[in-house]
Amino acid sequence: MEMVNSPHKKTFASIVINLVAITSLSGLGNRFATAENETNHARPNIVYIMADDMGLGDVKCFGKDKSKAETPNIDTLSRDGMMFTDAHAPVAHCIPTRIAIMTGRYAFRFKPPTPSGPWGFLNPRFAKTQHTIGSMLQSVGYHTGYVGKWHLGVTMQTTDGKNQGPKNVDYTKPLAQGPNDHGFDESFILPGSLDMFPYVFAKNHHWVGPVNSKKGWSAFNRIGPAADDFEDYKVLDTFSTEAESFLADRAKARTDGESEPFFLYFSLTAPHTPTSPSPKFRGKSKLGLYGDFLMETDDCVGRILKALDRHKLAENTLVVFTSDHGAAAYAGNIAKATANQFEIMQALGHFSSGIYRGFKFSAYEGGTRIPLIVRWPNKIKPASQCRSVVGLHDMMATFAEVADVRLDERHAPDSFSFVNTLTNPAKNAERESLICRSTNHFTIRKGDWKLLLCPGSGCGGNYGNSPRRNDAWKDAVKQFGRSPKRSEIRQAPFCQLFNLKNDPTESKNLAAEHQAKVNELSAILDSAMANGRTTPGKKLKNDRQFNPSNDVPKFVWEK
Repeated sequence: MEMVNSPHKKTFASIVINLVAITSLSGLGNRFATAENETNHARPNIVYIMADDMGLGDVKCFGKDKSKAETPNIDTLSRDGMMFTDAHAPVAHCIPTRIAIMTGRYAFRFKPPTPSGPWGFLNPRFAKTQHTIGSMLQSVGYHTGYVGKWHLGVTMQTTDGKNQGPKNVDYTKPLAQGPNDHGFDESFILPGSLDMFPYVFAKNHHWVGPVNSKKGWSAFNRIGPAADDFEDYKVLDTFSTEAESFLADRAKARTDGESEPFFLYFSLTAPHTPTSPSPKFRGKSKLGLYGDFLMETDDCVGRILKALDRHKLAENTLVVFTSDHGAAAYAGNIAKATANQFEIMQALGHFSSGIYRGFKFSAYEGGTRIPLIVRWPNKIKPASQCRSVVGLHDMMATFAEVADVRLDERHAPDSFSFVNTLTNPAKNAERESLICRSTNHFTIRKGDWKLLLCPGSGCGGNYGNSPRRNDAWKDAVKQFGRSPKRSEIRQAPFCQLFNLKNDPTESKNLAAEHQAKVNELSAILDSAMANGRTTPGKKLKNDRQFNPSNDVPKFVWEK
């Protein structure tokens, strides 16, 4: 991959390190008290691999007897590292989860851009000045690369000077804003998901064209602008090749005497629809088309691990594998997105959500509980497991501690490091509670208890999650006997409370029996809203005022 100079890294890296030392003496703005070794060679390389729509059961080592997936490379990673069995995406769908990972800040704190284009024409979800996981690592000398699905918004140059859309993008001109403005020295991206046009790569902000075609793919058949040679089944191989190239370049740089560590964010588009395995993998799995796609997704992970070994980089590289949220109920062996397709897969013995209830979009565990594996040679005991509750937005604080970065207290206000669990999984992670969100409603987790601020699945349920949001709210009002007042909404039957230790499948709602616990968990969300953060520190302002009661359908309220 070709290098792009970064003003954040090249101009400010040494300044930041010096300022860090000064700041530590004054005691101002630090979340980590020590960073004893400031030399680049002591810092490990970091590779972060994120699958898309991959549920627990889509990975054999997590799904076990509930899984028919063949994922030997990910399974090997788990044998060499640590599995986190209670890891969660902050949101049960894509964009807000990616915002939280990139910034260490819950997405509901950001103000959505206006205007914003559809699908892959999404406008940037945060400003160029936003502190990101990339700029954080750049500040201490990391060479950073992003390969894969971006879906955090870009600014495209247009033919008419108006906001970007399907008909006015000038693909002969580079992006005006993209990953290279957010802390990445190199990037090779697809702007959105693989079923969202435009179907064209951008390498270091330059379109890989020409873009003269219109194409669409199996799942939803969304037809839009596409590069002439772009094919859905080639994307995983293309991304893996670019990631391998990045690692080869970093190995060569090391051979040439450069000592800077690297960070690679490798964001896959699979097994998110379209379910389109390459010819090399079609018919290879015993599970069918979806199984073929899982095999290819696993192969992408294997290619990265092999590249690290080939270039003798593995020993000093922290590798993280995860998914951005739970599996989609509409994905399976039928290429077209099909409601309740999960039932067909379950009849074959494959449960994408494992033992858990719900899927992508849902407030239930299947929406947010995800596979998470961390490998760190000579630090993490092989084949170990950690049961602490962690969130994907904890990556920034975790990588900060791994890389000896001193986070200013304004940065990553919702990210907690779980480094202490890597060497001792019996220790509790720093995180004491976790706020998650379905498409429409919040959930709050503390210890074994989980509160859902909604009846039902907390989402529309168009593809299989149940009970459907509106149906559940109507039933709750009927059960209550009248429309509630706003002061009555945080009680049964309008919310759900589960003890996950005793009831991991969320089958028995205990809200009516434990109102005090409902109040306790509700207060965690209220505090997070009021303080602008969930980590210790001075109160911060949210970019927008988010009132959770606005999540409730309008027809519910007292007339």
